[in-house]
Amino acid sequence: MSDRVIVVVRAGALTTVQDLGRPGYAHLGVPRSGALDPPAAALVNRLVGNPPDAAVLETTLSGCALRPRATVTVAVGGAPGPVSVGGRPAAWGAPVVVPAGELLEVGAATAGVRGYVAVSGGIAVEPVLGSRATDLLSGLGPAPLTDGTVLPLGTPAGPPARVDGAPQPRPPAELVLRVTPGPRDDWFTAGAVRDLTTRAYRVSPASNRIGLRTEGPALERARPGELPSEGMVLGAVQVPPDGRPVVFLADHPTTGGYPVIAVVRAADLPAAAQAPPGTPVRFVPVRRR
Repeated sequence: MSDRVIVVVRAGALTTVQDLGRPGYAHLGVPRSGALDPPAAALVNRLVGNPPDAAVLETTLSGCALRPRATVTVAVGGAPGPVSVGGRPAAWGAPVVVPAGELLEVGAATAGVRGYVAVSGGIAVEPVLGSRATDLLSGLGPAPLTDGTVLPLGTPAGPPARVDGAPQPRPPAELVLRVTPGPRDDWFTAGAVRDLTTRAYRVSPASNRIGLRTEGPALERARPGELPSEGMVLGAVQVPPDGRPVVFLADHPTTGGYPVIAVVRAADLPAAAQAPPGTPVRFVPVRRR
C-alpha cells in the first residue's frame, strides 16, 4: 500500500472533501456542489503547489485532526483558527510541512464557519461525474469524514508557494448580499418586496451547505398556492411557507416549487459561507445586467 495517504484522527463537526464541483448536470437533477468558499479553497491549493481543481477538505466550525503517513505540505485557510503540528503552533494561511506520522491539528474557528485544508498532491478519492466533491443533497461523492477514515493523496504537481502568509478576507460582521429581483417577485406583495431590501435579517442556525436560512420578517404572498417545480440556480432566494428567505448554496436542489423572489450575485456567496449564526444580513437590490 502506498504511504501517500492521510488518516483522519478527528473528523470534527462536518468535514467533507470538496473541489470545484460538478457543473453541467442540473438537467439530470445533480447540483454543482463544490467548496462553499471557492476563493479560500483556491488559495490553499495555490499555497501548497496544487492546481486549482485539486480536492481539499472543508471543515465546519470545529476543525479536524489529520495524520499523514508520508511527509506532506499543507495549508489551512478560510475561517481563521489555531493550527499545530506535533503539538507545536504552526502557521495559518501559509505552507506548513507535516512530517510523516506527525499530527496536524486544525482547531475550532475563531471567526467564520468553514476552514479549508489543502495537502500537497490533493485528496485523491475516486471522482464521480468528474468531481471528488461531497454533495450532501444527492449523496454523490465521498461520505462526510469520520474518525479513522483513510484518504489517498495524489502526486504533488509543483513546489509550495514561498510566502510567510497570504492575506485572506475576514468573515463578515454584516453579510451584504446584492440581489437581482425576480423571477417570481410578482408572487409577493409590494410591501414584501420592499421588506426584503429594507428590513433586517440574521443568519439562522439551521443554515447548511444546501442553503443559508434567515431569521427576520416573513414575506407576505400576493398569490396563494404553489408553483409547478421549476429550475433553481445558485444564489436563488427562495421563500418557503414560513416567509423567511433561504439563499441557495452549493448543494441546493436543482428544482423547486416555492417562489424565488430574487437571486444573489455569485461574487457575494463566498462571504455567505463564512457567516456564522446571528450575523446580520442585508439584501441590496441591483439592476438586471
